[in-house]
Amino acid sequence: MNNYHTKPIKEIFKEFQTSKKGLSESEAKVRLEKYGKNTIKKTKKFQLIKTIFQQFHSFLIYILIIAGAVMLYLGSLLDAIVIFAIVLLNAGIGFFQQYKAEKAIAGLKKLIIHKSIVIRNGKRLEIPSAQLVPGDIVFLEQGNKINADCRIIEQENLQTNEAILTGESLPISKVLKVLPQKTELAKMKNMLFTGTQVVRGECLAVVVSTGMNSVFGKIAGTLQEIKVQKTPMQKRLDKFSKQLGLIILGLIGLIIVIGISWGFDLIEMFLTSVALAISAIPEGLPAVLAIAFSISSVIMSKNNVIIRRLPAVESLGSVTVICSDKTGTITEEKMTIQRIFSNGKFYSKKLKNVFLNNGKINVNKEKGLFQLLKTSILCNDARYEIIDGKYVLIGDPTEQTLIYNALDLNLDKKELIEKEPSIKKFKFDSKRKMMSVLRDNGKQNVLYSKGAPEKIIQISEFELINGKIKKLSKERKIELLEASKEMEKQALRVLGFGFKNVGKKEKVQEKGLIFLGFMGMIDPPRKEVKDAILRCKNAGIKVKIITGDSALTASAIAKQIGIEGEIVTSHELEKMSDEELKKRIDKIVIFARTSPHQKLRITKILQEKGEVVAITGDGINDVLALKAADIGIAMGIRGSDVARDISDVVLIDDNFSSIVQGVEEGRKTYDNIKKFTKYLLAVNFSEIILIMVVIFMGMPLPLLPLQLLWMNLVTDSFPALSLVKEKGENVMNSKPRKEKSLLSGVWKFIIIAGIINFIVLFIIYLIGMGRSWDLDLIRTLVLTAGIIFELSFIYACRSKKPLSKIGIFSNKWLNIAILVGFGLHLGLLYTPLAIAFKVVPLSLSNWLFILPFGVSGLVLFEIGKWILWKRNK
Repeated sequence: MNNYHTKPIKEIFKEFQTSKKGLSESEAKVRLEKYGKNTIKKTKKFQLIKTIFQQFHSFLIYILIIAGAVMLYLGSLLDAIVIFAIVLLNAGIGFFQQYKAEKAIAGLKKLIIHKSIVIRNGKRLEIPSAQLVPGDIVFLEQGNKINADCRIIEQENLQTNEAILTGESLPISKVLKVLPQKTELAKMKNMLFTGTQVVRGECLAVVVSTGMNSVFGKIAGTLQEIKVQKTPMQKRLDKFSKQLGLIILGLIGLIIVIGISWGFDLIEMFLTSVALAISAIPEGLPAVLAIAFSISSVIMSKNNVIIRRLPAVESLGSVTVICSDKTGTITEEKMTIQRIFSNGKFYSKKLKNVFLNNGKINVNKEKGLFQLLKTSILCNDARYEIIDGKYVLIGDPTEQTLIYNALDLNLDKKELIEKEPSIKKFKFDSKRKMMSVLRDNGKQNVLYSKGAPEKIIQISEFELINGKIKKLSKERKIELLEASKEMEKQALRVLGFGFKNVGKKEKVQEKGLIFLGFMGMIDPPRKEVKDAILRCKNAGIKVKIITGDSALTASAIAKQIGIEGEIVTSHELEKMSDEELKKRIDKIVIFARTSPHQKLRITKILQEKGEVVAITGDGINDVLALKAADIGIAMGIRGSDVARDISDVVLIDDNFSSIVQGVEEGRKTYDNIKKFTKYLLAVNFSEIILIMVVIFMGMPLPLLPLQLLWMNLVTDSFPALSLVKEKGENVMNSKPRKEKSLLSGVWKFIIIAGIINFIVLFIIYLIGMGRSWDLDLIRTLVLTAGIIFELSFIYACRSKKPLSKIGIFSNKWLNIAILVGFGLHLGLLYTPLAIAFKVVPLSLSNWLFILPFGVSGLVLFEIGKWILWKRNK
């Protein structure tokens, strides 16, 4: 910022060699050459080819590519196509994830509009905003976008909306005075910033920074330096694929060595090893991830959560900390009157009526209260129209709130205005801290005033209590000030109101008012947020509020929704070292008045502590944190295009509770992916062990390579995929996952299931060999028993609960997939296809022989689960 907010205007003029007359055209051209165009530039070029190749940098992908190439070489075209399609799908998802970050930079450029009004050589001109240079004098008025960082040199009732940059929910009243050096960005009231907007008044300002040197430009530069985070699932998948790949390659290598040493044909051993590798490698896992994420993203969209990149589904489920904005996400983003002080007492507003001590108040019978509400309408510039039966208000947010409040209480502004037309307005300004409107009620003129409580009290001489006008003493004025402070302590924004009758020929002065009372307003929390916060606590998820608003306002809201802990302002945060922040951050629940870089810093510190961080945001101030976070959540209603482009998730309704619903769906999705992985490994590794043991014994292969591939096709495709449709099981009553691999916590299950499957198939093989059955029949029995085992065992992988407790028909897609898989195998056994796969039709006695073996895995695991369930219960 170069501390421009700390320097007197004369010093600014001297530094930039300019004046109120502005620069000359020739000087402006020189400076344009020196400083460059006022545009957002790319500091890093997007490398298309490099980005594409990066998507294939994964151990599992390497294995799949090799497997696909081998299948192509062996003439198994369909298998090769499926494997390569999966690889390309996975790469496409990863590429889109990085490419979307480029769109965010394009979005930043759009926020600088094309034209600006400048003063050059003392003349007012309209020029392209790209040609603004430091030292230019710009003219701005209500509705104008600000296209460069500026220091204000003249202003009249100037207010700007800086929510997109600072997160401050209310318009900022600007000043000319010099500010202290350590002033926070949100409090630099003598400065204007690129991307923000004038909402009231007008000004002249000198440009101090343009393009990439503006606050806005520096954010864009930092944004391009931040690397896209790998999702928790991608990290787990990397580790899982390395573990699995090394185990499989080791076992396959051992089988080849043993087979050759025992005299097996080299080609046969190679083909068997390839078939085993294809069978054991969960090549369907990337496809399952994409399918599971797609299904979940559709479900989430119905709950107002739009997934912009598929892996974000699982990332939501892994979240350990949610850092949320306050305004609009936790709150309604609509100021509401909460308390009223009138007739010497407090009224609390609930729903659409005013209540006092739980008794309903008739506004028309409460004379002081009625006059207060009437004044809030008649001293008001906001106007409304009725469209399709709804009130649409235009004007200052605070004044809109006063109108809404009056409408709730059946006071009609239009009707009151018609009775008392306006004669003269005294506009609000920062020096007077008030505004007044003189109106004619037919009999006499009436001055209606509103403003800062202390100002209204200061110029009031009387007070209206229960319809009676009483003289205001100094002691009473102190009591009234205390009443306003009590409301302010509750984080309410308080306005004072007064009026007086004015003679038709009397000079109008803003003094000698009759004091009416106060109105306190706040942006209240959404009704459903408190329950969502409780669900987060039960799920072990920490919630922190990062806001541009004041600590007082944020703490009042936090208290109402059940968030308790330490509060830190941006000034305090600036003084903390990273080490100190790391030690304290778990206890801090509110960060108030934060700057964009502070929000990014908070995100990184949390990640360094091993947290999976979700960040919400809507403006330019949020894009750094949105990109750096494990999951960036942009607002759909009030969010900027830039924030949405950089985010992983968009909330259609801007509602915090929708995030929690997304977390629940994400957790359910991960659980289902883990069930899929557990199932595949549990049933497929037994085949490797079976082949290894049989080869070691010097006996014929129990399954041929083509038969192994058939088993893999029938059991690992649709039946396994159908697990992604399983319903969640109390996923929000468990702590966030800290596991680093998909194999965490499932080894015991996989090993036990693998051993049972191996024993079953080995016993069938030994019985067949011992009775000297035909080798093709033995292999058919082993193949069919293995398929029955796997198709039935998938039910044991659905839940930790017994099958009877979750219902065998609760996942119709699984039942359909099992029937299809079994039907395909019957088609193989009893059609001419059997010849190609060297299998034979089975008789009834054959089926009766293998059936108990085939369902043994499901039966044994269900008995074990039932015993554990009864014990835990």
